[in-house]
Amino acid sequence: MKRILLTCHGNICRSPMAEMVLKHLVRERGLQGYVIDSAAVSREEIGNPVYPPARRELAAHGIRCEDHRARQLLAEDYEQWDYLIGMDMSNITRMLRILGGDPEHKVHRLMDFTASPADVADPWYSDRFDICYRDILAGCEALLRFIEG
Repeated sequence: MKRILLTCHGNICRSPMAEMVLKHLVRERGLQGYVIDSAAVSREEIGNPVYPPARRELAAHGIRCEDHRARQLLAEDYEQWDYLIGMDMSNITRMLRILGGDPEHKVHRLMDFTASPADVADPWYSDRFDICYRDILAGCEALLRFIEG
């Protein structure tokens, strides 16, 4: 079983987009043995659904996300997940603080699995959900290549 937790600031834009894209790719490729979820490093949006522009971008690619509700990353998540993936370096810093470190090297930035390591820019500020989706798709495909070998 491969357990992947994707994380961003509020868990209403990037990380749920990444969660839904990764689940879509796993289903599309017929891969088995994956558990995928997402979380926030802040408490600001706990319980809220996916932000409407993010939901619309996913829908434009045939991906649904109606059942998602934001939740916060917890220290105990470290033991439950094989990969804890942040969208940007600020997320990584806050993840490490919440998790109490990363002794097993489970914490990674999504785009570090690609040939062009970078942050996934926060569309909350840019309103460029199309660019966010493009980067998340590239990161999720690279993550699967890494895991599947």
